[in-house]
Amino acid sequence: MKKEMNKTELFASAHPARALAVMALPAVASQLILLIYNLADTWFIGRTNDPAMVGASNLALTVFLVTASIANVFGVGGGSLMARLIGEKKTDEAKRVVSYSIITAGICALVFSLLTAVFMTPVLTLMGAKGTTLTYARQYLLTTIVIGGLPTVFSIALPMFLRNAGYSKEAGIGVGLGSILNILLDPLFMFVILPPGKEVLGAGIATLISNICSFAYFVFLFWKVRKESVLSVSFKAGPIGKVNARSLYNVGIPAAIGVFLFDMVNIIINRLSVGYGDGVKPLAAMGIVLKLERIPINTGLGICLGMVPLVAFNFGAKNQKRMEQVSSLALRINLIFSLLCSLIFWFLSKPLVGLFIDDEATISIGAVFLMGRCFALPFMVFGHHVTNYMNAVGKGSISFLLAFIRHVILLTPIILLFNHFFGLTGFIWSQIVADALQTVVAGIAYITVKKQIKNRLT
Repeated sequence: MKKEMNKTELFASAHPARALAVMALPAVASQLILLIYNLADTWFIGRTNDPAMVGASNLALTVFLVTASIANVFGVGGGSLMARLIGEKKTDEAKRVVSYSIITAGICALVFSLLTAVFMTPVLTLMGAKGTTLTYARQYLLTTIVIGGLPTVFSIALPMFLRNAGYSKEAGIGVGLGSILNILLDPLFMFVILPPGKEVLGAGIATLISNICSFAYFVFLFWKVRKESVLSVSFKAGPIGKVNARSLYNVGIPAAIGVFLFDMVNIIINRLSVGYGDGVKPLAAMGIVLKLERIPINTGLGICLGMVPLVAFNFGAKNQKRMEQVSSLALRINLIFSLLCSLIFWFLSKPLVGLFIDDEATISIGAVFLMGRCFALPFMVFGHHVTNYMNAVGKGSISFLLAFIRHVILLTPIILLFNHFFGLTGFIWSQIVADALQTVVAGIAYITVKKQIKNRLT
């Protein structure tokens, strides 16, 4: 009971900066460890100096991100709903939401694994994979999704529930555990256990084992806190009701579609990258750049993940002033850090890309890509902040609308048009144009919803 009271204190009355620090720092740490794992994966594969392997890992990651979409439906939708219900003191309903979300997420993960097994080759071919690139990408997906889809989805979704219940440190430890284990296992399977030519398969096996271990840790943690929190899973929990189901999917589905649309744009970027040079080196270069961009994006995401439970709880508790204090502080931190990263990427583009592959042509192309995209980062981070704020207050339809406008109405057409009319230069600089326009739209939505909430709660 004492621990539960401390969680409530943290959410309801602790100084906003302290509350955000307690919730966000473990989330940022876990996101950065996750990022280090992703960068290490690329770095280890890059040690082969085989652009086909680097390109294959980038393509496979695009399919792999679908697991994040599944996790987001129930982790973002169910987790934010759970936090709002706790704020409203409806703990029994919150428990039913947790059970429903986790069980349904598991079913969806198994279905996706089966679909991947059946349609893996045609999907990868559609994305631009061919020859050895296709072979390597198949190896990675076989281990991480066909075999490991269930632990992968749960290793993403379960920490969202822990974080939204106030266990941000414990969630961060679990994410960090899986990522660090993956980093340790990568070289073992890639360069020691498996023969040359199987490095991508080795990376996939390392990811599978680390996700299983992370999943096991989260299962243990749920069991440990089941009596002092709403985090318990029961097949007998009962229905969550139409209102709660609508609230869950109104937030969860847009969050998942947002990941899918992000995925779709990456597919387009990869396809266009293949059209320059020999096709293989530009694809590898873009894969490295997209992962370097994750430094400010993952940091911003960690801050947003810490912000969401605080905003959601206080929205349920009708404490509008505290909501805005936390949200504004998180936004300021995100913008400052993303701008700093933009400057570093601009001045150190070539050395940064060179950390991941020892191929001069790939490094040169990657440096140009990075310099052209880096100043879009503050705009992207602002968009992520607005989306997470909308999810916290149950405005999933607005999150979806913003994602649709960014990816379908702005980003995709601008990339295609700029690439067609201005070639490589247009392709590179299309990102900042699209995200600058999106910032205007997101800013209007952000201000409008905040005014609506203020009128409703005061």
